[in-house]
Amino acid sequence: MMATRATQRPARAAPDGTEPARSVETGRDFEFTAADFARIRELIHRGAGISLSDHKRDMAYSRLARRLRARGIDTFRQYLDLLEAENDPAEWEAFTNALTTNLTAFFREAHHFPILAEFVPRRAQPVSVWCSAASTGEEPYSIAMTLIEALGDSGARQASVLATDIDTQVLAKAEAGVYQFDQVKHLSPERLKRFFLKGTGAHAGMVKVRPEVRALVRFEQLNLTNRDYQLRTQFDAIFCRNVMIYFDKPTQAQVLSRFEPLMKPGGLLFAGHSENFTYVTQAFRLRGQTVYELTRDAGGARAPSRANAPDAHDAHQSSGVAA
Repeated sequence: MMATRATQRPARAAPDGTEPARSVETGRDFEFTAADFARIRELIHRGAGISLSDHKRDMAYSRLARRLRARGIDTFRQYLDLLEAENDPAEWEAFTNALTTNLTAFFREAHHFPILAEFVPRRAQPVSVWCSAASTGEEPYSIAMTLIEALGDSGARQASVLATDIDTQVLAKAEAGVYQFDQVKHLSPERLKRFFLKGTGAHAGMVKVRPEVRALVRFEQLNLTNRDYQLRTQFDAIFCRNVMIYFDKPTQAQVLSRFEPLMKPGGLLFAGHSENFTYVTQAFRLRGQTVYELTRDAGGARAPSRANAPDAHDAHQSSGVAA
């Protein structure tokens, strides 16, 4: 449901003391109309494929109001006019970064990682994995740790993890590989010792991913809805978790169609806990709980359907909505 508009109060006077600078909603610095929000929704869908639901109106206001202040702009209309007129890549990047949500954790949705660990030793080496929504790095580093555990130190040195995200700010944090200890305290003592360096002195209370883990991961900025993106390799597995919930069904289908040629035969696609691709594409068949397998065999033909596979009943069938 569309948020109810707050009561209007008089705006502050303009600098010359003649006319009010703008009408302002109570508790807000800027007027924010339904037309403004509709325009934001159209622009972010056009630029990043993200479908903002009605209940994201307050979020959009609070995050983009920071851009208005930073640019010294008085109204959302002026800001959106500038965004389109200037077509400045840096401002479009800031606009997109402001409207993306980056909720992640080490070994989040933990049931996926034993599946990956069992899968990769059976694959032709070297193994390659794409984490398509890297956020602040917890997911790609969890993948890298799993590869080390499954393949051993020597085997993992030949493996690789491509970690991409549309948000350049979170990628910068991910590349640094530095986290608060609270973010890793749920991990086992063995994993903490093997994969992290403990901060001391000014860095007490922090941890840093060890260089051998960091070396497996390559970070790049990438927009999944960009029709022109090109990657230089094929992947044994793709993690695309809790991303599709931001896209409408046509966009989901387009993203999945681009994944297919980038995967090696028999490759696995890992989805988020509330995502279901069964009715979006025929390129992947359900293998287990939010895990899909590419249906193309080594010769490029479609493999027989496994709709009645024993583990198919474990999958979540609900459609997700961003929190």
